[in-house]
Amino acid sequence: MIIVLGSVVTQSGRHAEALALSQAHVARSRLEPGCVSHAVHQDTDNVQRLVFVEQWTDKAALLQHFQVPASRAFAKALAALAAEPPHMELFDAQASQVL
Repeated sequence: MIIVLGSVVTQSGRHAEALALSQAHVARSRLEPGCVSHAVHQDTDNVQRLVFVEQWTDKAALLQHFQVPASRAFAKALAALAAEPPHMELFDAQASQVL
């Protein structure tokens, strides 16, 4: 499984626009093949920061997601609303049960 953690600090006065854009992206992404989960969260310490948490079945599904024209358009539009460059990390993970 691939875990994606991302974040963006939005420009002052543009946060609501960035959040709405992100929520639409999340809803669309959840319908893609290989998407296990996809969410955007509000950082409670920095109200201008949005945090993305995603799970994909494998790297191929995530790479396909990156190629979707709407995903590319989202990344470009979100970057235009950012106060600093967006940040993203990918993790190759295996699920395990908590004892």
